[in-house]
Amino acid sequence: MDDDDKAHKLISRQTVKTRAIVIVPIIYDRESSQKNYEASSRSRIEEAVGLAEAIRLDVIEKLSVNIEKPRPATLLGQGKVEEIGKIIADEKIDLAIIDSSVTPIQQRNLEKAWSCKVIDRTALILEIFGDRARTKEGVLQVELAHLNYQKGRLVRSWTHLERQRGGSGFLGGPGETQIEADRRILQSKIVRIKRELETVVRTRALHRAKRKKVPYPVIALVGYTNAGKSTLFNRLTGADVLAKDMLFATLDPTLRKIVLPHGQTVMLSDTVGFISDLPTHLVAAFRATLEEVVEADIILHVRDMSDAENHAHAQDVLNILSSLGVNVDDPDHIIEVWNKVDLLDDVSLVALHDSARASLNPVVAVSALTGEGVDKLLGIIEKQISGEMVKCQITLKPDEYGLLDWLYKNGEVINKTSKDDGSVIVSANLTGQANDRFDNIIKTKHHD
Repeated sequence: MDDDDKAHKLISRQTVKTRAIVIVPIIYDRESSQKNYEASSRSRIEEAVGLAEAIRLDVIEKLSVNIEKPRPATLLGQGKVEEIGKIIADEKIDLAIIDSSVTPIQQRNLEKAWSCKVIDRTALILEIFGDRARTKEGVLQVELAHLNYQKGRLVRSWTHLERQRGGSGFLGGPGETQIEADRRILQSKIVRIKRELETVVRTRALHRAKRKKVPYPVIALVGYTNAGKSTLFNRLTGADVLAKDMLFATLDPTLRKIVLPHGQTVMLSDTVGFISDLPTHLVAAFRATLEEVVEADIILHVRDMSDAENHAHAQDVLNILSSLGVNVDDPDHIIEVWNKVDLLDDVSLVALHDSARASLNPVVAVSALTGEGVDKLLGIIEKQISGEMVKCQITLKPDEYGLLDWLYKNGEVINKTSKDDGSVIVSANLTGQANDRFDNIIKTKHHD
């Protein structure tokens, strides 16, 4: 098999799955209990395998490696390198995925030792994003992140795989093999893509400015990948956004209008899922997309409460939001949505509801799949957007009867009483914002 055939075998994901091994290095903490170590190891392996399967890799072997002190040359100890090398040779594995950051030197040395392609966590996530991007902006952002990542990784021993690009994906390699030519090509591509991206970003900014003129408040869904954001988005909007039990099932942001219980229209935005150790290249590249989150009136932080690691995942999300300049301690800006309650047993469910009631910040427990708690969530969003419900007594003259329909759509009409002069007294609950809108309608009508 010549070099081009090997390259084609590695990067082709449609016909033959690439055989891969997932290696999770864990820095051993002597103070941590064995139970915590095993739980962390198991959780990280599951997530790393999920990432690999998200781009249809065939994970043949998975293992965690206890590291007390990372080796500068190979990250892993010599004995472990040889042990894994034997597995790779015996199982005819094409790709080794290391669920950690790997330096260019470590990558080159491991590729020499194992005679297979080696990528780290950053490269794997970049590959997933490249596979998921659909809009022009998404494709450009991912390609820019790829190129910036590749700039420091042009020295490779696995050179026969570098001659075929294989699209924008990372596994195909950066292109040519001559380092100086590579650098020039990469830099020219980066400049070109940045220029194209600036045009797309300006267009997005214009669209955002138009929405502000309407104006509809923006509600942004954020959360760890696979927390159920897209399922909740579909539940709230009636849309049909891809929602699978798969990491990074959606990448490009989606916006839809929804109408709150008392008539207020808002825009709901579903964004890319966050993940621990999200590559800085991607945070930078997707900054324009994430501005939907930064500029949102309310952020719904969706958490998968059936996941044992949900507290750690929630902190990862908050850290990324903080890096974007969002005040994560503002209870008027962030609502926690504790999702997947349908997967909890009765004891866990009681404890969850107790925790939600005791929380100082707005929290609502829901099941995006069954719809449980969604009405309560909409009520909390409405309260945050429109203010508390106010009981009003409104007198409508005969020429104002047309406003009754407005009151039914935008409030809770408790009762109405007809008077001898033909007027109607309406008792209704209106949000503070709806009450202000109604006053403006009356003023305009009288002015006309």
